[in-house]
Amino acid sequence: MSTKTLKLLSDPLNLNNPITVQVLGICSALAVTVKLEPAVVMSLSVLFVLAFANVIISLLRNTIPSRIRIIVQLVVIAALVIIVDQVLKAYSYEVSKQLSVFVGLIITNCILMGRLEAFALGNKPWPSFLDGVGNAAGYSIILIIVAFFRELFGSGSIWGIQIIPDSFYDFGYVNNGLMILPPMALIIVAIIIWVQRSKTRELIETN
Repeated sequence: MSTKTLKLLSDPLNLNNPITVQVLGICSALAVTVKLEPAVVMSLSVLFVLAFANVIISLLRNTIPSRIRIIVQLVVIAALVIIVDQVLKAYSYEVSKQLSVFVGLIITNCILMGRLEAFALGNKPWPSFLDGVGNAAGYSIILIIVAFFRELFGSGSIWGIQIIPDSFYDFGYVNNGLMILPPMALIIVAIIIWVQRSKTRELIETN
């Protein structure tokens, strides 16, 4: 695998992360990160939709009239999101209920539209697929980190399994209710951005 190809996968994990660098997809960090399970499911959903939407638009890029390209992109994304929604309802109904309307809102996720416009319309299917996977992975990492800490300190559990022992509660430990409120997601994202930029010279030099 060439260096250029590797960069398609690695850059979104750090130097060009969709959430912490491009500041896209923040709504998901607020909406689905109270618990880890829905955050992981949302991450996998975005991975599927973004990777295959990139491939489809790349395959069609020379046949899509410029004036209707946004409509075509939305139709492709909507079709893939419908597939994801139906699969979730069929095989993971409880998680589907937790995610509720947020699966449908993948259609308006600016990361997807941004990658289709910026990359898939100008590149071949394989690089477009890798770009979709890389950006979805960068998005997913942030969502999972945020959800991990919010569920652990907000509910005392991970994936619905109690992690903090009962003895802690017997000694007066109380779950932090602030962690399950939407503003805490933004605070955790801000901390991740601060840590990332303090450790990555390239990001410091570009600001």
